[in-house]
Amino acid sequence: MDLDLRKLRYFVAVADRLHFGRAADELHIAQPALSRQIRALEQDLGASLFTRDSHGVTLTDAGRQLLDDVGPLLASAHAVRRRVSVAARGGQRLVVGFRAGIPVIPAAREFGVRHPDVVVDVQRMEWDDQAPMLLDGRVDVGYVRLPIDETGLRLTPLYTEPLMVALPADHRLAGKEGVTEADLAGEPLIWHAGASTQPTTRPHPDSGLRVREVEEKLEHVAAGRGISFVGRSETVFYSRPDISYVPVPDLAPDQVFVAMAASRTSPLADDFFAAAQATAEVTAECGNYEMWQLATDAASKRG
Repeated sequence: MDLDLRKLRYFVAVADRLHFGRAADELHIAQPALSRQIRALEQDLGASLFTRDSHGVTLTDAGRQLLDDVGPLLASAHAVRRRVSVAARGGQRLVVGFRAGIPVIPAAREFGVRHPDVVVDVQRMEWDDQAPMLLDGRVDVGYVRLPIDETGLRLTPLYTEPLMVALPADHRLAGKEGVTEADLAGEPLIWHAGASTQPTTRPHPDSGLRVREVEEKLEHVAAGRGISFVGRSETVFYSRPDISYVPVPDLAPDQVFVAMAASRTSPLADDFFAAAQATAEVTAECGNYEMWQLATDAASKRG
């Protein structure tokens, strides 16, 4: 029995909202039609997905399992459509995603030696969309930072880099050669997610600010609203006079991986994977500006 992708999308809409009326509005279909599609999906699967009673709509155990599994499946289908559309327009193109501070050019140069006719485009990713962008085909290969939801992905470790604390320039610890986690205890943290994702062993007080991009994070730090943590390479590309970056040697280093959708079969993506691994050491050293200059000059001469 083949699963109907449309029914699965309808299921996700209801599961996300736990309300048939709001899901129907979002999907621009009538509520009775949506209910019929969900019942048909339940019949296809031989399982009840929702409990409906006077208190509202809740997911059954089977519904929760389907919600966990269906994301990568729908993303893979979307990626197929996207790649076919790109191929129909002609030409060969590879889109490489990257997180802030991670240079793509060393691997792109290496890849270009074998594939001089392939255009390598780049697309920046943030912490919350690095997995979705790989799964739905917006990027073919990506440089990602942990943590990441690894479901449906193939990941290969490349290197680690030290974490630095970002402080306002007038902070009591600004300009020091290094600080410990204990030195920073009690400082409000400007972070992108909950306490469980903080890189410290002891959670910091929540600043109440949720940021998505490095630029937002640094604006809040410069304004004195808290501290934050960044990889060493990010400090190279986001140097500014109102921010002081100080090493924190007792923190676990930031981990950088190269990733792609596990379902993806692509010789080009595989070759870029290999190029990323071959140039991992150079890419890691690009966290030092002088090494970045040398790597870029050397790659230019090879090209």
